[in-house]
Amino acid sequence: MAAARADGAVLEQPVRRLALIGAGVLLLAFLAFQYRSAPSALPDHAYPVPGGRDRLMVEVLNGSGRAGLARTATRVLRRGGLDVVFFGNAEGDPSAVTQLLVRRGDSTAARRAARLLGVGVTTWEPDSTRRVDLTVILGADYQPPDEVHP
Repeated sequence: MAAARADGAVLEQPVRRLALIGAGVLLLAFLAFQYRSAPSALPDHAYPVPGGRDRLMVEVLNGSGRAGLARTATRVLRRGGLDVVFFGNAEGDPSAVTQLLVRRGDSTAARRAARLLGVGVTTWEPDSTRRVDLTVILGADYQPPDEVHP
């Protein structure tokens, strides 16, 4: 389509440009819709974190002296529904026995952790600065399942 200017020159209306812009906007809207409606698959190493009253926050410390044990125990506890917010190494000499230190609340987290790990001696040691319900200090007595590796 063309339009005439007062001096007689013919101007082309930007119909093609508007059509391309419109097509681009439609394409972006379609892609955005597809992205939002696509199911989000969790990778094998991701576990859903419980919320609300069921959420029990745990830290796992390796006190055994064996490398990778805290990471392995973290996977076991996360599969069992506990929210492990930190894992690392414990300070001091290696421990022979796994200790479950209740930091706040009741011993619910300790009972669940002991069941999942298969070991553990529970002790009440409140510490509000740690911001967790339970501290797990892994000892030499903890043997991770064969299917879970560091």
